[in-house]
Amino acid sequence: MRRLIAFILVLTIVMSLFTGCKKDDGSKIPADFGSYGADLARELASKYPFRKAYSSEEAQAGEMIRAEFEKLGYDVQVQSFTGSDGKQSNNYVAIRKGSGFYSKSDGTTDYIPTERYVVIGAHYDSKYSKKDLDKFNASQKEEKGDKAVTYDYDGINDNASGIGALMTCARELPNYSNMAYNVIFVAFGASSDDYAGAKSFFNALTPDVKSKLEAMFCIDSIYAGDKIYASSGMSSLLPGRKYSLRRKLYQAYDVCYENSLYSVNGFNLLYNESGIRKDFNNDGSEDVYSEISENKSDYVPFDNNLIPVVFFDSFDYNFDAIKDMHDTKNLELQDFEGMVRGTFLDSMTRLDPILKTEEGDLLKTRINNVAFVILGTAMKGSDTALTYVQYMEELENGKNATQLSETT
Repeated sequence: MRRLIAFILVLTIVMSLFTGCKKDDGSKIPADFGSYGADLARELASKYPFRKAYSSEEAQAGEMIRAEFEKLGYDVQVQSFTGSDGKQSNNYVAIRKGSGFYSKSDGTTDYIPTERYVVIGAHYDSKYSKKDLDKFNASQKEEKGDKAVTYDYDGINDNASGIGALMTCARELPNYSNMAYNVIFVAFGASSDDYAGAKSFFNALTPDVKSKLEAMFCIDSIYAGDKIYASSGMSSLLPGRKYSLRRKLYQAYDVCYENSLYSVNGFNLLYNESGIRKDFNNDGSEDVYSEISENKSDYVPFDNNLIPVVFFDSFDYNFDAIKDMHDTKNLELQDFEGMVRGTFLDSMTRLDPILKTEEGDLLKTRINNVAFVILGTAMKGSDTALTYVQYMEELENGKNATQLSETT
């Protein structure tokens, strides 16, 4: 009997090793997407660290992203545009059609097939060139002599991390067979030039697509900050617009809570709830700094055109003044007053030894869970139309109602 019990105990331990990717109830762990996104982000940062807007490395980085989309089975549209200084950059656009929606036609009660769109986007350019880095290191050497710190740079946080999440969404989307939205993936160029790529992309959309565009998910700098936040755009401060422009934001939090991402994966998605009062949108009235962010990114042209946005970034809003807010309180990352994005701390050389440990890889965790939240939010469907399943339920409810009226 003792031998039997020992054998069962050993067998239980062995079986647990082979079922480690499932929760206790046997269901699949959410966001179990492997290391694809983190590996891709690190490869992009390593190969093309100085992908400053309009540079040759930016162009090479863009071609790497195009090749990756094609490897995943997408047809890629290369959208060239000219920036403020007359130089050229590219957006890389890939589209996967969804199963579609049903909406009521004008003036009738009949449902007709229709399309709705969401955009998932991240920029691939980084802030600095090799010349910028060398100049900064030289200035540090001149100022501090032998005590000067020599910095590296590769933009792993801003924004290779966002590209890793974008491509993870693209890789995993085919597994979401009931996705009703047409999903547009965009790797934006020249974000540092006042979001030139995002503006060019939005302006090039047809009036029909703009009228059916229901949300823009923007991913930027999700590695180095202390916490991950999701925010809506400033347009949600307009009178009567809060709920309609923040509904997708609230759905993103629902996905996080419904799937217990914090308890299962250690991933917590937060609101900015600092509560600071200020006129953020310059309309003459005081606003509350809540569920929005002053951190700008490629969502800006969408927000300016009243498209609901969900903006993901890593930051820390837990300060009494906006000017004091920064990416991290980590004592090892205080060279630039707690900022990593936009500084020469933004490199794998500095970040990986701190954030990639034996306990886990923060870049992998955040990329996978942000991608999971975005796809899960899109799966919740439209505010103005029915998915096929909802449409069939509506028909069945109408049929049942008719039968009930005939029998009473």
